[in-house]
Amino acid sequence: MLPSSCEPTLLNRELSLLKFNERVLAMAERPEVPLLERLRYLCIVGSNLDEFFEIRIASVKEQQRLNPDLVAPDGYTPDAAFARIHVATHELVDRQNALLTDAVLPALLEEGVGLLPSRDWNDEVRKWAHDLFVRDVMPLLTPIGLNPTHPFPRVYNKSLNFIVPLSGQDAFGRAASIAIMQAPRALPRIIKVPVEVCGLPHGFVLLTALIRAFVADLFPGMDVKGCYQWRVTRNSDLFVDEEEITNLRQALQGELSQRNFGAAVRLEIDDSMPSELELFLQNEFSLAAQDTYRVRGPVNLARLMQLCNAVDRPDLLFPAYRAPVPAPFKKLEGHPDELFEAISRQDQLLHHPYQSFQPVLDFLTAAATDPNVVAIKQTIYRTGEDSELMRLLVAAAKAGKEVTVVVELMARFDEQTNINWAARLEEVGAHVSYGVVGHKTHAKMLLVLRREGGRIKRYGHLGTGNYHPRTATLYTDFGLITADQRMCEDMDKVFSLLTGLGARRPLRLLLQSPFTLHETTMAMVRAEVQAAKEGKRARIMAKMNSLLEPNIIDALYKASQAGVKIDLIVRGACALRAGVPGLSENIRVRSIVGRFLEHSRVFYFYAGGAEHVYLSSADWMDRNFFRRVEVAFPILDRRLKRRVVREAFTIALRDNQLAWKALPNGAYARVRSRSKPVNMHHVLMEELGS
Repeated sequence: MLPSSCEPTLLNRELSLLKFNERVLAMAERPEVPLLERLRYLCIVGSNLDEFFEIRIASVKEQQRLNPDLVAPDGYTPDAAFARIHVATHELVDRQNALLTDAVLPALLEEGVGLLPSRDWNDEVRKWAHDLFVRDVMPLLTPIGLNPTHPFPRVYNKSLNFIVPLSGQDAFGRAASIAIMQAPRALPRIIKVPVEVCGLPHGFVLLTALIRAFVADLFPGMDVKGCYQWRVTRNSDLFVDEEEITNLRQALQGELSQRNFGAAVRLEIDDSMPSELELFLQNEFSLAAQDTYRVRGPVNLARLMQLCNAVDRPDLLFPAYRAPVPAPFKKLEGHPDELFEAISRQDQLLHHPYQSFQPVLDFLTAAATDPNVVAIKQTIYRTGEDSELMRLLVAAAKAGKEVTVVVELMARFDEQTNINWAARLEEVGAHVSYGVVGHKTHAKMLLVLRREGGRIKRYGHLGTGNYHPRTATLYTDFGLITADQRMCEDMDKVFSLLTGLGARRPLRLLLQSPFTLHETTMAMVRAEVQAAKEGKRARIMAKMNSLLEPNIIDALYKASQAGVKIDLIVRGACALRAGVPGLSENIRVRSIVGRFLEHSRVFYFYAGGAEHVYLSSADWMDRNFFRRVEVAFPILDRRLKRRVVREAFTIALRDNQLAWKALPNGAYARVRSRSKPVNMHHVLMEELGS
């Protein structure tokens, strides 16, 4: 291990997350990426930063308040960590703003896609905009002049607001100084301008531009000194007292109503806002200069994602990709007997988004309609408001199947959607469980019980990603459909733990958090260490979203020191320092950032030639090992095992277009090579899309 005088062996989680967002922003900086996709990456960074502040910065601020002197394993006190985080965040936001306003928006305008600032409006556009403002916007606006009878309004999390400095007297003789105005959520933030008005095929105006241009209409007889946009980000983590609640759904419903009014953690303001108004808002929300971000574009950059979806310019997007339905599923739609027979013959591996999510829906459709199917059990973490999969579960319950659904109500930012689906399922007679309080159900499992030959036979689907058809076109995930009765019986045991009571029963194939996943993973790492010490071949490869759990990291350090060759593909936060002499020189860490979001979790151990390959819903994080219900499932079929190794690791380790390598200090450098270009996403689209 490193001597005590050296840097800590763990990297800071928040700084590592910011490094990931730098890699996403780098995609927006690449000129070869289509323009609307560059805008999309900018918006993704904006959305990521929203959650970063709502959850991670909110947590750091709580640590500053409660444990200011505590030194974390990364070597930082909360104050020291925050000082570095806010510098890195400001640099990232400045880079993001400059890229948007100086590069991407001007380039889009050259292509006939433009946001029209009010300073560039001609008379025709101004007349159209004013008519729209008077007719559709002004009636919904409620400016509040601040005075003893009108205190500062209660402001929603991430809502669009305006501060308007005024002078003069109103109809009652009251002197005016400041008005605050909230933009109702019913108003669109981006509005299409008719081509005959602006002359652009795809011209738009921001709601912000409309309000700033005609704000004086709201204050007749007053002298309007300016109009400046701003928004505040609040702590959005939910707290539910597990000791006191008797009904999780009711308790969570009550807590959700308060999420929008948590403690303020960030203030975003118009770049042109005068300093005295900035200070006024900072005082109102108990925020400091380091919490304040001046923005050259819209304060909610993620809203510009609407442009990516509203503009019909395929040439400004990635080439369309239609994921194929793989054999044998494409021949079996509408034939449940044949589908179950095909699954019985051989496990079926799916790799999304390169292969269609439709086989999962076909599997559930067959289960919902086949008279021989007697029961369906499923976990739901995220699925979306408009979900065909959930409608199939509702239909199965209506058809008299025994439908059991474990709905995770605490899936962050999807709580209300899951509450709504839980209510609909209960209405049709499905058995709805909310899992285990204190342990989020994050495992992805679908189990079908079918009567065959007078006996019950089980069929199962296990995945690394959510049962969400839309994200299955954007996120890379593996899924396995199997009739292996050992694995399916293990699934049934996990469902029994989630829905009922009783002691844990041993599982034959699955690894489960919070019970066996961590200890077995540690044991598999130690086995590779032992093999290396004996002079035998030893190899570890792992792919995940985040690597933060300190015991696993320490075990990997020891494996490196024993001579085990380790390749880690970690998309996001990684607390492990790679390539440090004497500590981790045998560990390489890569991050792949490209067209698709890398989401699958895959673990490989050479195991003396047995080659253990597990797919999982779990990252190597403390929460996934100890505070969630997760499963890792082995790939047993040799052919499928080779596929997983190639598609998860071999191609990723050859990639020289999307890959970044981690440096010992936590920075990342783009992987460059003079050899033939290898783009992991393109290779898999070609191989699996044919």
